[in-house]
Amino acid sequence: MPTATATRPTVVTGPSSDPMNEIGELTRRLKLPYLRKALAEVIPTAKAQRWDPAEIVRVLLAEEAAGRDATNLRTRRKRAGFPNGKTFDVWDEAKSSIGRATQQALRTLEWVQRRENLCICGPSGTGKSHFCEALGQLAVDRGMTVAWFTIEQLGGLVRRHRADDSMNRAIDRIIRADLIVVDDIGLLPISSEAAEGFYRVVDAAYERRSLAVSSNLHPSGFDELMPKTLATATVDRLLHHAHVVVTQGDSFRLSEATNGQGVKPLT
Repeated sequence: MPTATATRPTVVTGPSSDPMNEIGELTRRLKLPYLRKALAEVIPTAKAQRWDPAEIVRVLLAEEAAGRDATNLRTRRKRAGFPNGKTFDVWDEAKSSIGRATQQALRTLEWVQRRENLCICGPSGTGKSHFCEALGQLAVDRGMTVAWFTIEQLGGLVRRHRADDSMNRAIDRIIRADLIVVDDIGLLPISSEAAEGFYRVVDAAYERRSLAVSSNLHPSGFDELMPKTLATATVDRLLHHAHVVVTQGDSFRLSEATNGQGVKPLT
């Protein structure tokens, strides 16, 4: 019987008659879109300035790496599901009731790397959600993945996945994120599904991922929102490795409205 012969790899033996076209085809084959885009500018510049061949390779690979990094950043930010796009660029550290040293320590994100939790609780309008979102945006900028939920979105998750018994798979997908944020707990009574979803996320993330929670109630008062037994089990896991920050003062939003800063003057 004839024996199968292995296909020999293509070997480059000399200059190509049409190198730019061949490079273009190779970049498509190897999926290097950002390198291909840079060719039109880099190659003429390299010829004019007589670059060393190694420098040409370095610059082209750097363009590919930078392009991939930018795309990954956009993808992580989109998947996080941030509600408002608020960052520390528009955060006034001096106006916050959170101590400056505490703010700076939290912004290092070392607590996320240690898989610790953060609970920010206090009156409405004192910057809890803004600070949590800014931390999440910062985490994305530093290469981490983030998942953002309101408490009722977790309830919707339970309702959708209970029908086909896929809840465990849904929770597993959530806790792939380095940081999970659950926002606006305590503004309204929560449904039984939301309470269950919150517990499931806290339980699954315990000592495996970091949680950041913003709430109008201190976690010790969560039994006002959900059955006591469920609240006890949730808070026990949530606070075991948690930094608890309490905000104080009047609402930033109300203060801006009172001072006429919430809208542009009418003309």
